[in-house]
Amino acid sequence: MPAPVDNASDLETLVRLSYAVHKAVRQVLSSPHKGREVAMGASGSPTAQLDRVAEAQVLSFLEQELIPWNVLSEELGFIDRGGHDLLVVDPVDGSHNALRGLPFATVSLALGKEQLSDIRVGVVHDIDTGITFWATQGGGAWQDGRRLSSRPWVPHEELFFVNLGANASGRAHSLAQKSRRVRSLGCASFEISMVAQGGADGYFSDNSPASLNLRVTDIAAAVLVLKEAGGGVADSHGRPLDMLLNLENRTSLLAWGDRRLLQEGHREGYW
Repeated sequence: MPAPVDNASDLETLVRLSYAVHKAVRQVLSSPHKGREVAMGASGSPTAQLDRVAEAQVLSFLEQELIPWNVLSEELGFIDRGGHDLLVVDPVDGSHNALRGLPFATVSLALGKEQLSDIRVGVVHDIDTGITFWATQGGGAWQDGRRLSSRPWVPHEELFFVNLGANASGRAHSLAQKSRRVRSLGCASFEISMVAQGGADGYFSDNSPASLNLRVTDIAAAVLVLKEAGGGVADSHGRPLDMLLNLENRTSLLAWGDRRLLQEGHREGYW
């Protein structure tokens, strides 16, 4: 029989795990070999030494603590460890930022079963500042002990995070032109968490081709944080979003802090 669910205990474990990964990542970032590619990850992206060390720290921690969670990681893929719960890991979200010395990179950890909607504990740890966002299903969202509440939307005063660049869709570039203020940080888990914190009104990511869209490892923890802070998520067309916990599926994403933004966005032609 599965062990009883203990979100508080599992949250404490994920927070400690995020600190352990943070320490390992900071050590790599001080090394001259930090950007050396060592393999091709399960996601199809080159794996840098930074990612490999971070992922190894996750597995080492679980083994030392005798925690039998299965693991889904952006680099190694699915690892069956005989558990009933699945730890969804992006060991370094925003690794390109971290390797270039930019401050937007996180350790993203989420605990669930089979799909995004059943994630019950999430932790997003900022590698640069050490700030930790966390949430438990039904228990609210927090930032270093402060209860989070997303920002009420003020029309025509919005600030959006928008994923931009050569692969961003025309809809993403159009939204950037319509918005009062736009930021593009290159770290989905951090940007979604900042919507939960009230630093932005929304986050929009839509790539072309769709095969370059977000994986569940990028968003699982931050989506729970945002939902527990009063916000929500959809795909980039505003349709309800859920997805299986695997690396095969990809999704565009619209995250909002105030549901009125979702509704008004349709009328205004934002998405």
